[in-house]
Formats: sequence, C-alpha cells, structure tokens
Amino acid sequence: MSVSEELRKQIISQMQGAMMLNIAFIGISNNLFSVLNRDRKATPDELAGKTGLDRDYLNRWCDAAYAFGLLDESDGKFSLTDIGSSFIAETPGTAMPFSVQSVLSAHMCERAASLMRSGERPGEMVLAERTSILPLFGPMLEAMFSGVFEQQILPNVPVYRETDEKGGLIIDLGCGNGWYLRRIVTRFPHLRGIGLDGFEENINQATKIAQDNGLSDRLKFMNGDIYHFSASEPANLIAMNRALHHVWDKKEDVFRILKEHLKAGGSAVIWEPNWPKDRSELRDPMKKGMVFQNLAEHIQGNHFLMPEEIEAEFHRVGMKTEVYLFANGNEAVIVGKKV
Repeated sequence: MSVSEELRKQIISQMQGAMMLNIAFIGISNNLFSVLNRDRKATPDELAGKTGLDRDYLNRWCDAAYAFGLLDESDGKFSLTDIGSSFIAETPGTAMPFSVQSVLSAHMCERAASLMRSGERPGEMVLAERTSILPLFGPMLEAMFSGVFEQQILPNVPVYRETDEKGGLIIDLGCGNGWYLRRIVTRFPHLRGIGLDGFEENINQATKIAQDNGLSDRLKFMNGDIYHFSASEPANLIAMNRALHHVWDKKEDVFRILKEHLKAGGSAVIWEPNWPKDRSELRDPMKKGMVFQNLAEHIQGNHFLMPEEIEAEFHRVGMKTEVYLFANGNEAVIVGKKV
C-alpha cells in the first residue's frame, strides 16, 4: 500500500513545523530574538557585532529564519515578524517553551532509539548532555507552568494561604530556577523559602533572579537533594513541584523524610502530572505531551504517577490527604498534612 499524496503533504507540513521550532531554538539560545526586538532591524554583520556570534553562522541562520517566517528582510536588514516576536523569552505567553521542547524531544528520541536494545536508563544527567538545552530548562518550565500555578493552583489550594497566616518556612525540593518559590513569596508576604536542586546551573539562575527581584532576604537556593539536606528549623510546607516521580523508586525514604522535616500541622504539597487510568485517554490532544514526556522520563529512570499512588504513600506514614485537579484534570496537586 503506497502512501497517499495527501498524507505525504501532511507529514511534510509537520516536518517543516518542527524545523521552524528548531531554527527558533537557535535564536532563543543565542538571545537573537531579544536583540532584534530591542534594535528593530539589523544586518547579520551588525548582529555579529552586538552578540559576538560568528558572522557566517548568523548569515545562514537569518536566511533560515526568513524562509520559515520568523524574520522579514528589507535592504539587507532583518526584523522580527509576529511569529518571530512570539519567541522572545520575556514576552507573556511566549512560544519559547515549544521550541525548547522540540529540540529536547529530538535529543530524547535519539537516546531512546539507541537504548531500546540494551534497556539502559542513564538517569537525569541525560538532560545535561546538550549544553545549549540545560540553561533553558528552568525558563522553559516556568513559561509552561507558572500560568496554571498562579491562576489556578495558588488561589484554590488553601494550604498556601493557611501557611502564610502562620508565617514560616517553605522548602522546595527540585526547585529548578526558583520560579515556584518566587511566585509564592510574592503573593504571600509572611513566607520565606529555601530551594534545593541538583543542577548548579539552576541554582545560579535562581539566585540571580531572586537578587534581581529584590527577594534575596526571603529566598535562598543551594545545591542538594531530598536525601541529603538540612534546615535550621522544621518546615511549615515542603513542596515537590513535578519532582516526586524522579525519586519514586525510593518512595519509602522520601515520604519518611518529608514527614520528619515538617512541623506538626505542616504540609507536603506534591504537584504531578495526572497519569490517566484508561489508555484510551492518551489520545486526547491535551495529554499527548504528557505521554511523550513519560517516554523521556523512562530514559531518566522515572515514570508518571496516579494521584491514588501518592495518597497511599502519605497514608502509609500517617498523613492526611487532599487531592486537587487542574488544567482539565491533567495536573494533580496532592496535599499531605502532618497531624
């Protein structure tokens, strides 16, 4: 059976869409969209002078970005189109995370293809194998998830407000670039935060952004993990923001540690993708990204969880639970309270 011309055209269109996102990634990782947004128009030579990038690479990138509609050209000077402007990382609703995801996905697919025979699962350091991706990983997650956190989760999960009324300390395990803690302490003035992460790049970003936002007196970030951390006082709230599945293989230790580091009456707040019970749900367009990511998680030694599994571990260590669903049921927040 031959492939129809209509199907070939559909696949070519999808391929070109992926190419466009990959070309955008080059511009994002080298700050070219932000420079062009500031200067409005520039030749490749002018861009080379402003960015320190190679002129010949810039010539080729400008041609590619022009061909795919990211740039316009007039009298040898290039400017951003509307779609090009959408990839400026600082723009509200930026398309930046889609571009980063495209390149990260290609990397993960290549790794999965080469590992399927051996069954090897290299772990989380696979994220650091492409040096251009890691600095954008935290900003990508922030752009993807900060909206649902601010608009849906923070106003509708009472534990944040209740913790603020008491004052005290929040510890974020796997803090990334610190965006989760920044959103919390900006909204709730009586809270302080400590963020831990295993990637030094993330800690450096989080520390600098907190300084730039005048939050250094309330937020501290350090290299560490859930198994080896200490705080000068028990926490009022411990958060694991889309991080529990990374340590699920040691869940008995994890939930013991969470409980031990909480004050009486304190809470652990777990935010995870809500993995569906029924496989037929995986074809829902809103779940396809989650399904793809679960393949990438397998390379890292992880898999996504159902809320009931997380609740069961809280109950095992004697903590009471509440479950909240957001983003049309695709995101789950499970709160475990130490009684």
